[in-house]
Amino acid sequence: MTLERMKKAALFTRLIAYGFPIPPSNPSEVKNVVVVGAAFAGYIAAHVLAASLPRDGRYRLIIIEPHSHFNFTWVLPRFSVVGGHEHKAFIPYTPDFFARSPKGMVQWVRDRVTCVQKHNVVLRSGDEIPYEFLIIATGSTVPHGLPSRVDTEDREAGIEILRAMQARIKAATRLVVAGGGAAGVELATDAKNQYPDKSVTLVHSRQAVMHRFGPELQESALNGLRTLGVDVILGERVDPQSADGKFITLASGRKVECDCFINCTGQKPASGLIADLAPKALTPSGHIRVKPTLQIDDESLPNVFVCGDVAETKAANTNSRIAGQQAEIAADNVVLAALGKKPSYTYEPGWADQVIKLTLGMLNLAQCDTCAEGGEQLLYSVRSQRDAVRGRVI
Repeated sequence: MTLERMKKAALFTRLIAYGFPIPPSNPSEVKNVVVVGAAFAGYIAAHVLAASLPRDGRYRLIIIEPHSHFNFTWVLPRFSVVGGHEHKAFIPYTPDFFARSPKGMVQWVRDRVTCVQKHNVVLRSGDEIPYEFLIIATGSTVPHGLPSRVDTEDREAGIEILRAMQARIKAATRLVVAGGGAAGVELATDAKNQYPDKSVTLVHSRQAVMHRFGPELQESALNGLRTLGVDVILGERVDPQSADGKFITLASGRKVECDCFINCTGQKPASGLIADLAPKALTPSGHIRVKPTLQIDDESLPNVFVCGDVAETKAANTNSRIAGQQAEIAADNVVLAALGKKPSYTYEPGWADQVIKLTLGMLNLAQCDTCAEGGEQLLYSVRSQRDAVRGRVI
C-alpha cells in the first residue's frame, strides 16, 4: 500500500470514529478551533483536526498562515547555492485538501497573528478571531533570512531572493559562513563542491561543528568539510557588522579575507505572540513551556496547545518528524477536549527524534542515529549528481 493510500485510509478511519459530515444546526453557535501557522506542525495539525473534529456543526477550523506557499526549509541551504531549482522550495497550499469537511467547516486565512489574547487572536490586519481551542505552531525564525528562512511571505519574491543569494555566492571569491549547525555545514560544503576554486571558510563558536550531536557525527562533518577544502575555524565568533567587502573580523580580533559573508546563526522560536498572555511560560531561550499533553504550561490556559519548534519539549534535535508527531498529539487532544473529555495523549522524546541526515557537499550524506542508550551509528551514502539537487529531501 502506498503512503498516500495509507493516509487516505487513516483519514477514513477517523471519519468513521468521529462521525461523517452533518450540516450545522445553528451557525451562530459554531465555535472556532484556530491553528496559528501552517508549516510542518501546523499543517499536519490542521489535517488531523479537519478529519477528526465532531461533524455536528459545533466547530469551525480556522488556519491562519501568512505565506502564500509552504516553505520547504530543508532545501534552502542547497538552493541558496545551486540554481534552477529554487521554485521547488515553495509548495502550493491546496485548500481542496480539506474538501471532505462539511462546507464552511474549514477556513484558510492568509494573515499573521501578532498577539494571542485569552479568548481571541489579533491579526496584522487588525481583525480579531475568537477561539475555543488554539494550537500555536509558529515554528522558528532568523533575523537575516537565508539560508535558514526566506524573508518574505510571497513565492515569487522568495524565488528572487534565492536567485540573488546564488548570484552573490557565484560572484564571490572568498566566502565566509558563520555557524556550524546543519544549515552552515550544508551551505559551506555545497558552495565548495559547486565552486571548488573559491575560498570557503566556516566559523563556529563551539569546539566542534554539529555540537548538539555525538562525536562521530561531529567528526564526520568536520572531515567532510576539510576533505572538500573548506577552512574551519572553531571556538570563534564573527562580528557581522565588521564585513567591509574585503575582510571580516572575529571576536578575537583576527581578520579573515571575505567578500561574501553568510550568517547561519541566530535561529530562535517565534514565540513573541504570547509574551503578554503568558510571560512565565517562556523559557530564557524563548521557547514555550508545555505539559506532556502539549497544553501550554499555564493553568489558566487549558485550551491552548503548542507544537513544533516553538515548543519546549526537551527534544534534542527539533525537526519535521518531531513537529509532525507533536502536531498529531496536540490535535487529538483538542478533539478529546471538544468531545468533553480530558486530553490524555502525551509526547515524550524518543531515540528516533534524534536522527538527522546531513549533506556534506553535492554527493555525500552523513546519517546519525542516536539510540536511547546513548550509542551512535554513523552511515554514509553516495548518490548521483541528479539526485543531489534534492538536498535533504530523501
